[in-house]
Amino acid sequence: MKLLMLGSGTSTGVPRIGNDWGECDPAEPRNRRTRVSIMVENDAGQRILIDTSTDLRQQLLANEIEKVDAVLWTHDHADHCHGIDDLRVMRYGRSNALPGYAEPKTAKSLRKRFDYVFEGQHGYPTLIELSDLRDQRLVAGFSLDWVEMPHGPTHSTGFRLEADGVSLVYATDYSEITPQMQSCFAGADLLVSDCLRRQPHPTHASLGLALELASRTKAKRTVLTHLDKSMDYRALADEVPKRVIVGYDGLELAV
Repeated sequence: MKLLMLGSGTSTGVPRIGNDWGECDPAEPRNRRTRVSIMVENDAGQRILIDTSTDLRQQLLANEIEKVDAVLWTHDHADHCHGIDDLRVMRYGRSNALPGYAEPKTAKSLRKRFDYVFEGQHGYPTLIELSDLRDQRLVAGFSLDWVEMPHGPTHSTGFRLEADGVSLVYATDYSEITPQMQSCFAGADLLVSDCLRRQPHPTHASLGLALELASRTKAKRTVLTHLDKSMDYRALADEVPKRVIVGYDGLELAV
């Protein structure tokens, strides 16, 4: 299995509009962060995209990705879904709509905000066939498990994907660790974790909480993502323990 980190930044990206780099060194390319999305590929070449970030077109072009086999959504916040229209090109040449999956509340919100994507409109075909995540245990050649995670006053979905004898967990936008999360994520070969900043935050994981999740789940390796402008790549890389990797746009890892 292979991880491709399409975007690694928080909702405003790094730098923020106004050329605000915060504590991040502008001379370090890995500090330039688009909004979070990942792609996971198995040995058979099947690909799952998780989230359609605001910067999806830019990410797909930068990584020369022209097709995926399924899409999963963690939740309906803008930075995780507002790039959905960029999937239109992936519908070209297909005989059917692209498979997509989300838990019911997220699916309801996506259908309301992007009705033309899921229903077709004015002669244009349906782009995505959106299905209930609760009914799925196998998606595009991957075994799938999932869990709802606290995200401040709302929730985000954490995913566990297994293929080729290894497991990958994607846990972004969570603010506490539940027993259900710990059980679902236990023993993952690779954990990709939310890590907004060092200080605690009401809706996101801090560095301490991300490292706690890695420890409690006994993840073999951990990648940090959803990083804000206070998280300079080199400073953070020097700070974190072994087996913890600071994520960046374009990072590729064999799981």
